[in-house]
Amino acid sequence: MNRDDIIRIARETGCLNVADYGRKSYEFQPEELERFANLVAAAERETCAKVCENGTFLHDFSPEAVYSRACARAIRARGQV
Repeated sequence: MNRDDIIRIARETGCLNVADYGRKSYEFQPEELERFANLVAAAERETCAKVCENGTFLHDFSPEAVYSRACARAIRARGQV
């Protein structure tokens, strides 16, 4: 995740974009901050899951591929708790 992704996610939460001494800054209400944290965590989980799946194919039943897909599912499931 890069800076642009983080700013995009911040804007998705509906936070206020305010000017602070000539710099852009973002102001969050508690609910918006919680939503922002959840969206960032979800994006990071998905990135990690994709790393696990990278190079595996659905028809590949080698132990490594099966384990990689299981890891990806476990990472994605953390967001369901």
